[in-house]
Amino acid sequence: MGEYQIIRDAELGKDVRIFHFVNLYGCRIGDETTIGSFVEIQKNVSLGKRCKVGSHSFICEGVTIEDDVFIGHHVIFINDKYPVSQIEGKVTTDGQWNPVPTHIGRGASIGSGSIILCGLRIEENAMIGAGSIVTKNVAAGKVVAGNPARALAQSRAQEKKHQLGWHSS
Repeated sequence: MGEYQIIRDAELGKDVRIFHFVNLYGCRIGDETTIGSFVEIQKNVSLGKRCKVGSHSFICEGVTIEDDVFIGHHVIFINDKYPVSQIEGKVTTDGQWNPVPTHIGRGASIGSGSIILCGLRIEENAMIGAGSIVTKNVAAGKVVAGNPARALAQSRAQEKKHQLGWHSS
């Protein structure tokens, strides 16, 4: 591990590559995954095999990411629908809220600068355009972009069938 990393209670798979200025706390990182510089991954995050996390990204507690997922630079995950700094005049602590889980399916791709709100499912092979704010679930193979993210194209499977001349009636 590099001298400019904080890695506490993290389970690292085989051949994981971690660059400088990375903070990992109580998370699980799958085999052959690459984590860019200036990334923070919090406790109870599961990151699959052969994933790539771009620099300056933040993956908070409650996020599950399956295998072969691409996360661009400066992607932010949110895990609280109604965040507050204090309750009845006292600073909130871990025990006073429950993170809302988010799930990213196998082979999904999340473009740089995207924000993923909590409680969502981005399904297998979905693609999120750069700079998107994802506020709703994204179906398998769908391409979405914008603020809020909206469908841009048919699924990759439908596109491939069309290219091959397999039109459904």
